[in-house]
Amino acid sequence: MIDFWLAAGLLLLVALSFLLIPVLRGRRAQLEEDRTALNVALYQERVAELQTQQEEGVLDATQMDTGRAEAARELLADTEGVEAPRVSRLGKPWPLLAAILVPVLGLGLYLHFGASDKVELTREFSQAPQSMEEMTRRLERAVAAQPDSAEGLYFLGRTYMAQDRPGDAAKIFERTVTLAGRQPELLGQWAQAQYFADGKKWSDKVQALTDEALKADPKEVTSLGLLGIAAFESQRYQDAIDYWNRLLVQLPPEDSSRAALQGGITRATEKLEASGGKVAQAPAAKVAALLKVRVDLAPELKAKVQPGDSVFIFARATAGPPAPLAAKRLTVADLPATVELGDADAMMPQLKLSNFPEVQLVARISRAGQPTAGEWIGRSQPLASSTTTQQTLTIDSPDK
Repeated sequence: MIDFWLAAGLLLLVALSFLLIPVLRGRRAQLEEDRTALNVALYQERVAELQTQQEEGVLDATQMDTGRAEAARELLADTEGVEAPRVSRLGKPWPLLAAILVPVLGLGLYLHFGASDKVELTREFSQAPQSMEEMTRRLERAVAAQPDSAEGLYFLGRTYMAQDRPGDAAKIFERTVTLAGRQPELLGQWAQAQYFADGKKWSDKVQALTDEALKADPKEVTSLGLLGIAAFESQRYQDAIDYWNRLLVQLPPEDSSRAALQGGITRATEKLEASGGKVAQAPAAKVAALLKVRVDLAPELKAKVQPGDSVFIFARATAGPPAPLAAKRLTVADLPATVELGDADAMMPQLKLSNFPEVQLVARISRAGQPTAGEWIGRSQPLASSTTTQQTLTIDSPDK
């Protein structure tokens, strides 16, 4: 911050110079005015002396005129080159008062409305923290400086959880949800913090948060893990196994937490079998649909389209909602091209290829970039969503 204040001080000196220079010039003009007044007084004194000498008979009329003319020449010589006095409507005290008030007022306004704290935080975050406590202090200051930053609140909540401060984390996550909306991940984090803040006691509040999170996203990992923990603690081992198995399939193979999660499933299985129970087999997972299609343009249309025209390739259910189940966007310049349409390309979570047995492939060229209307189109025959062989789709018809 030292360089910032040095720059601010330099700018302040420049600003003050514009106020103080007129004052200094005014003082010089005052000195010249005072010297002129003194010369006039000396001239009047000399003339009075000559008049006295004339009355006493020492000087005659000719000598009197000569002396007066000499005194006048001396006065003119002394006052030659003196500028006419300037009249200031503001008065002399105002520039000095402004010179004092401007820096004081500017400093006060900056301290009130400025962002010196944010500048300092930016400088701090440019350097790696030396400890978790230092990181926590930085995040707390960042949240204080930007209380409406959902991102800052989220990272502070995660830091509190890492420091085993679930009570503080629950409050922070609640504020984050208020700012960012009721997103599944945030609800899961809030539920987890609240569960540990309550001493690992399940509550209606935690249940409501996890239910809302999983309703919006059935794969929300924090909620699945938390429900598994709560089920294990309450000796509902089969539920714990089910929740943790659902979580396990969401984790990438290289995730370090897979080993701990698999260990929890093993312990829950042993406890369930020790109590005389039997692990229920999980239903077979539905195979995700994946269609591969090669899209090309009919030869007679190549002269009628432009390279930058948009090409929308999508699959829609032959018996179901008209909305696309999966879509990709290319340009005419990309054709011919081979694309894959699968569950990962779903426009909405509930509308996936694997949820509909039969679909139709469509490719549309739209010069205006609108997926619902264009100039040219190509359609396939209905086919099973489980089809694995590559399909060929040619854009060859006017889009009506």
